[in-house]
Amino acid sequence: MFTGLVETKGQVEKVILSDMGAKILFSADFLDAKEIKVGDSIALNGVCLSVISINLPYFEADIMKETLNLTNLAFLKKGDEINLERAMKINSRLDGHIVSGHIDTSAKIKSIENDGFSKKIKILCNTDLIIYKGSIAINGVSLTVSKVEYDFFEVSLIPETIENTNLKNLKIGDIVNIEYDIFAKYIKKFISKNEKKEITLEFLKENGF
Repeated sequence: MFTGLVETKGQVEKVILSDMGAKILFSADFLDAKEIKVGDSIALNGVCLSVISINLPYFEADIMKETLNLTNLAFLKKGDEINLERAMKINSRLDGHIVSGHIDTSAKIKSIENDGFSKKIKILCNTDLIIYKGSIAINGVSLTVSKVEYDFFEVSLIPETIENTNLKNLKIGDIVNIEYDIFAKYIKKFISKNEKKEITLEFLKENGF
């Protein structure tokens, strides 16, 4: 699990694509990188990957075909900037929101607009699981939804986010990774599973209410 608060930005050193999937080599300047070990989870642009080798400051991870098909990792190339976050610690504050690192879809940037010291970004996407003022992760960054329509949503980036993530490099037409709020997904499944059932006191008790 992650929080969507990017720890540091890294750089892609090499991507090796094959019919079997891909390997990615990237460098990162984690302050306590010596605590990272093979097998640890790292969210790369919001995608949960497992570290398979370490030669500080370089890290390597495998990317399976399903991940390449679903995310923007297939488009990464040497020199690209990436958002990185290690798995959250249970004993620390949960800022941001709960992010699993399991990308739901990728989406296209429709527009980018300056709004005072912030930037408004409009993203073309299915919005069934998105609500106004709800949480969403874009390239692994926890953000608050500022506007929702049937085929797009909008977020605003504060200077801190712009400066410390790769979202500042976004251009119109770029593809980003989207992870919907995990609670929205559970609620949708619960409703679809029980939409024909009558809501009674017994039904609510059986489902933990």
